[in-house]
Amino acid sequence: MPAVTHTPAAAPILVWDAPVRVFHWLMVLSFAGAYLSAESEHWRLLHVTLGYTMAGLVAFRIVWGLLGTRYARFSTFVRGPRAVARYVRVLLQGRPEHHTGHNPAGALAILALLGLTVVIAASGWTTYNDLAGEWVAEAHEAAANLMLLMVGVHIAGVVVASWLHRENLVRAMITGRKSGQPADGVRSPWRTVAVLLLAGVLGFWWLQWQGAPTGSGAASPSTAAVQKHGGDGDGDAD
Repeated sequence: MPAVTHTPAAAPILVWDAPVRVFHWLMVLSFAGAYLSAESEHWRLLHVTLGYTMAGLVAFRIVWGLLGTRYARFSTFVRGPRAVARYVRVLLQGRPEHHTGHNPAGALAILALLGLTVVIAASGWTTYNDLAGEWVAEAHEAAANLMLLMVGVHIAGVVVASWLHRENLVRAMITGRKSGQPADGVRSPWRTVAVLLLAGVLGFWWLQWQGAPTGSGAASPSTAAVQKHGGDGDGDAD
C-alpha cells in the first residue's frame, strides 16, 4: 500500500516584513501629499519635503530589494515579459495563478512606480533649483500624472486579484500575513529596520519643519529671487 503524504493546511503566514509595509504606506502618504500640494506656493515646502522623502524611500527599497527578506527581494518577484503576459492571460480567463509574494503584473507595476519616482524626484529637484528650462517642469508634471495613473492601475489590480484569490491584499500589506504553507513564511519581521526607517523619515520631516521660513510658506529659490529683485524699480517710484 503506497504511503500517504499529507500536505500541511494553508494558514496565515508572514509574507511582507515590517520594512516593506512601512515603506509602502510612507510612499502612499508622501505621494498623495506631494500631488495635492503641487499647485500651491503656500505648501511649497511640504511638496518639496515629500518629494525628497519619496526619493529616499526608493533608495531604501532598492537596498532592501537586494538584501531584504525573501519576498522583498527583486530576485524573488521580478519576472520577464512572458511571465507577465501569461499571468494577465490566465487572470482574464478567471484562472489566476497564485503567488505568495508579488505576482508578475504587480511586480511590473512596482518597478514602474519606483522608476517614475526617480524621474519625478530628479526633475523636481532640477526645477526647484532653477537648473534647467521650462521643459523640465513640464516633464515633472507629466511624470507625476503618469504615476497617478499607474497608482490607479495598481489599485484596480489589487482589487481584482483580491476578489479572484478570495484574499484581502490591502489587509495583507497592513498585517504582513497571507494564506500559505507554513514553510513558505518569512521567519522574522525585521521590526528594528522598520522603526529605523520610520524614525529617519520623521527626523527628516522635523528638520525640514525647523528650517521652514515664517509667514505664508516657502517659495522656490527662483521665486524668492524674483521677489527680492523685482521690487527695486517699484520702490524707487513710490
